[in-house]
Amino acid sequence: MVMYSKIKIFGHPLHPMLVSFPIAFYTATLVAFITYAATGNIFWFRLAYTANAAGVVMALVAALPGFLDWLLGIPDKSQAKKHGLQHMLLNVSALAFFAINLWLYSGQWNAPRPAAALSILLPAIGFVLTLMAGYFGWTLVQTHHSGVQFSPAEESCLRGKAEPEARPR
Repeated sequence: MVMYSKIKIFGHPLHPMLVSFPIAFYTATLVAFITYAATGNIFWFRLAYTANAAGVVMALVAALPGFLDWLLGIPDKSQAKKHGLQHMLLNVSALAFFAINLWLYSGQWNAPRPAAALSILLPAIGFVLTLMAGYFGWTLVQTHHSGVQFSPAEESCLRGKAEPEARPR
């Protein structure tokens, strides 16, 4: 079963193009908050906060085409639909942890030494959830071929109607 992405730019699925941004920003958030907790250098707090904000914004941007692809591009009652839902729920949960962290530290930009109590815990949980979501996202591509555009010969092979010269010998 071939599932095409519904939201594309020049024939390329948009959601996979965007997901690297929140992943990178979430990673930077966690690393910078760990560094801030270890050094107390305000630079690392501000970098972490900025990366956290960028991660939340980009996660929201990436979520829209991802949701539309899931809603419109994956057949109902399929295993792919279930994996897509798991991918989505894990990502929304990760987004919630990073958004709560952003909200908790929103008033501390100019503080001489912002508190670091939850600054590692919440992003760490969000990061682990993001990794788990990534597993299901890749399952959609690798196993279910969601968003993968096949040549006519490849589609024929997938449907079991390959011409003799296209079949493995």
